[in-house]
Amino acid sequence: MNSRFRFKLSLTMIVFAVAISFTIAITDYVRLREQVAANGQLQVRHIENAALDSLRTVEKAYALFGQDIIAEMKESASYLADKYMESPAFDEWDFQQLKEQLGFDIYIIDENLVITHSSYQEDIGLNFAKCCRKLAALLEERRQSGGFYNDGLDIEQSTGQVKMYGYLATPDKKYIIQLGLSLQDGAIFQEFDFLEEIARRTAQYPSLYEINVLNIGGISFGKPVEIGKLTEERRHAFERTLQTKQTTEFSGIWNNEPAVYRYVYYVSDFDQGTGKNKVLEIIYSNAELQAVLQSHKKTFIVQLFGILVISVALASVISRWVAKPMYLAFHDSLTGLKNRAAFNEMLQSILKENKGTTALMMIDVDNFKWINDYLGHDAGDRFLQNAAQRILSIVREEDIPVRWGGDEFVIIMPNTTKQQAEAQAGLIIAAIRDSCDPRAEDRITVSIGIALAPEHGTDPETLCKQADIALYAAKEQGKNRYRVYSASI
Repeated sequence: MNSRFRFKLSLTMIVFAVAISFTIAITDYVRLREQVAANGQLQVRHIENAALDSLRTVEKAYALFGQDIIAEMKESASYLADKYMESPAFDEWDFQQLKEQLGFDIYIIDENLVITHSSYQEDIGLNFAKCCRKLAALLEERRQSGGFYNDGLDIEQSTGQVKMYGYLATPDKKYIIQLGLSLQDGAIFQEFDFLEEIARRTAQYPSLYEINVLNIGGISFGKPVEIGKLTEERRHAFERTLQTKQTTEFSGIWNNEPAVYRYVYYVSDFDQGTGKNKVLEIIYSNAELQAVLQSHKKTFIVQLFGILVISVALASVISRWVAKPMYLAFHDSLTGLKNRAAFNEMLQSILKENKGTTALMMIDVDNFKWINDYLGHDAGDRFLQNAAQRILSIVREEDIPVRWGGDEFVIIMPNTTKQQAEAQAGLIIAAIRDSCDPRAEDRITVSIGIALAPEHGTDPETLCKQADIALYAAKEQGKNRYRVYSASI
């Protein structure tokens, strides 16, 4: 059996087995990786939902039980607006005394949206047009409208404290009277403290670095503005989330450790003021996820190596079992040339490709029976083997020599010419006669018939018939010669 054939078969089976095994292993690994990632995302979404639920709960509590605060804030704002009409010189107002009297922090915002006077000294000089452009536009609308407005949960700029604010423009619309009430010391907030719930969640999960609730200005509830200030990359993700209302994530660094930043849009069902829209920022580590994936990756590599070894071993064993019968199915056992079964398929395939002229050469050894009868079958077998080797030494690399049966051979010559086919026929006649046993030299002759496609036919059956006709024409002319088919034969 041809060792090259077995090698090719073994290699094909190994590649096939490894490809299937790799595909299955990689599919399992990808599915496992997606499952681990999904479990990690499920945990993050659980944390996310818990934080939003706590925020929603405190907003609902103020919507249900905070109406008295809003009514009192509106009454106090009206009182200060009336006081302004009586005494418009704010420099003469005692804001600390008014705070003690009304129970609210008081801020006077001028036409340039700057706090000019306040009971909270730290905020005097704050320019909303510079620090908080989104709020500045809203304040200008409220100043022009003249009505009373109330915001739910909002932030004290300098301290980050959670406050409730009310706004009322003065009758001449030159100023806005802003009242603020810290909520964190109140009974409602302490009962439903979402900041405490967020801190508890953060401590519960080691992979969770920080959770922040950001107002529309990107300021974090419960943190002074300088501490909770967003970096440029975080600000970009925050703004994109506000604009698209879609969750945004990016990978970054937190305290020199890799981290994932997640931004979730939130719209309040209870707050119709500036606090209606918020963004939840979750900063977490996926190191645990990566560790699990790395562990599975190592297992995957070991399994893959095992699969490779087993696949190679099985392919080698199987190829030993099937190589010989497969080889013999398409090859002649005596000469190693392609057999008649392979010939039909290969000629049909070459003719379909229709690449130039294809020559079909039928070779017959005349008087071969004499060798078997007088010199023995072993001598006949050696002669056929030698003839096959001589043919192989003459044909081109792309030519296909075939043992047709008995003492007959066929050669398929794709992409050739009539002249090339005739030259090769002459060489083959001489070579086969040279391979004869000296005792048979005077008795053995060679006849060759040649048919050309598409000139003499375009299908295997027609070409074989025409080549056979040419072969017998060569025999009739005296043997040891070739003939090319023509209609005149």
